[in-house]
Amino acid sequence: MHFLKSFARYLPCLDWGRQYDRATLTSDIVAAIIVTIMLIPQSLAYALLAGLPPVVGLYASILPLIAYALFGTSRTLAVGPVAVVSLLTAAAVGEIAASGTADYLTAALVLAFLSGIILLTMGLFRLGFVANLLSHPVISGFITASAIIIALSQARHILGVEGGGDTLIEIVGGLVATLSDPNATTLVIGVASLAFLFWVRQGFRPLLLRLGLSDFLAGLIARTGPVLAVVVAVLAVAALRLDLQGVAIVGEIPQGLPPLTLPFANHEMWVALLPAAFLISIVGFVESISVAQTLAARRRQSIDPDQELVGLGAANIAAGLTGGYPVTGGFARSVVNFDAGAKTPAAGAFTAIGILLASLILTPLLYFLPIAVLAATIIVAVLSLVDVKTMKETWAYSKADFAATAMTILATLGFGVETGLIAGVALSIVLYLYQTSRPHVAIVGQVPGTEHFRNIDRHDVVTSSRVLTLRFDESLYFANARAVEARIQEEVAARPGLKHLVLQCPAVNFIDASGLESLEMTVRRLESAGIDLHLSEVKGPVMDRLKRSHLLDEMTGRVFLTQHQAMRTLDPETTIKADEMVRPEIVK
Repeated sequence: MHFLKSFARYLPCLDWGRQYDRATLTSDIVAAIIVTIMLIPQSLAYALLAGLPPVVGLYASILPLIAYALFGTSRTLAVGPVAVVSLLTAAAVGEIAASGTADYLTAALVLAFLSGIILLTMGLFRLGFVANLLSHPVISGFITASAIIIALSQARHILGVEGGGDTLIEIVGGLVATLSDPNATTLVIGVASLAFLFWVRQGFRPLLLRLGLSDFLAGLIARTGPVLAVVVAVLAVAALRLDLQGVAIVGEIPQGLPPLTLPFANHEMWVALLPAAFLISIVGFVESISVAQTLAARRRQSIDPDQELVGLGAANIAAGLTGGYPVTGGFARSVVNFDAGAKTPAAGAFTAIGILLASLILTPLLYFLPIAVLAATIIVAVLSLVDVKTMKETWAYSKADFAATAMTILATLGFGVETGLIAGVALSIVLYLYQTSRPHVAIVGQVPGTEHFRNIDRHDVVTSSRVLTLRFDESLYFANARAVEARIQEEVAARPGLKHLVLQCPAVNFIDASGLESLEMTVRRLESAGIDLHLSEVKGPVMDRLKRSHLLDEMTGRVFLTQHQAMRTLDPETTIKADEMVRPEIVK
């Protein structure tokens, strides 16, 4: 029985599969049909964004979805190609080979396989916490800057001109250099597609409601707007042969099953792609887990982050073995999957079947699909990722976090996506170390008529001339140990009659070796001055570690369960007086 439970942990499908019934099957199939319709143009578009043939986007939307359905824990997460990961793929693979070459495709396969191995390993060793290195301000800034780069990079397809580049300056420079000679027909198609897709997002659903459709049905049909744009554009180009007027089209898309692709490559390629694979793994996991947890909360379901790593790892390995490229959970399609009524991950497997049928049957019909339409699809999708609201809220709440967001945006726009993300993470770590190296230390006293102790600068409290209590609002570790030691010396020196020093530790979650050494040094210095050092309100895990050290044996004072207990023992007269006083808040 224990073995079966352990086995089921790595195969969540065994859990939801036991309760699978006809009603659930119907809901999953309906959701899969809606997501399939949405995913076909998205898959083609994101593959082009990654610099890959359009069919690679379809391949990345088949077996990876089935792999996640077997190993993932989210009931509604829709896995597949996404904009940000596609951009990261283009940036990483572009350093290895030129777009359109066999080596470029091989590198994309290797990148997916490596990402899968990294995610799977992290999941098996329960290393999901590594993703916490990417703070929300950094992720918000990175996604915002990436959306801007993606949108601008697709502008050349709307204009029908040459261009390129990885940074804002390079992309804008390329557009300006070729802006004088746009393809008029392509421009009309691109602008018309943009206008229609923007209108679909805002006006299509209200129109359907006015026509008498239900709110649910109108919402689902409105999601299929990009498919309508694709159909109209294909028919127009084919009927008028606009490709002969310079309109770039997708062209022939291989028809058939995804190929078995063993990502064999030379050792140098694997080593060169490893850092990018790790970066893509972390970014993809953070984006995916954020979506999965948000949707799970709405149905009061739970997500296992470590098992999600396993599920995404399996999906990326599957992508590398079947002609795809790195994938993760996408926000837009996951919301559509949720709204369409998906009940289990089987909806993703049914979506994969739908994409497979499209690869077998529909690909010849996409021969005349204008690339400008796919570019418009990408632009409309990514512009919704520009998060100005969060930046305003971050500025108002925390200037330090806003600095991390701004640095990430500027570095991403100026130096590329990989450099931008690394710069944001590095700045976040530096800011954290800076802030925690200067911890908030409060002198506290007893609130009259209570057993509570608060900051003397914020409350009317009772203090003792013989006992000084300092409350540390931070863990004690290498970055702040010396600062804490200096603050103690400063406060003690200002009180010649002091007999006891109590360190109140309710916010101290850990004390590292440097912090322990500072405490031991403080004990010796206070002892030489005739002052006893005491601790109060020490958390259990911290106390367990202190018991393994020499600190408790060397301390001249005691460890108290509560601060009130400490004061009643060290200065009972002052404490009794404070206990008997009237609480400030009831004084009229």
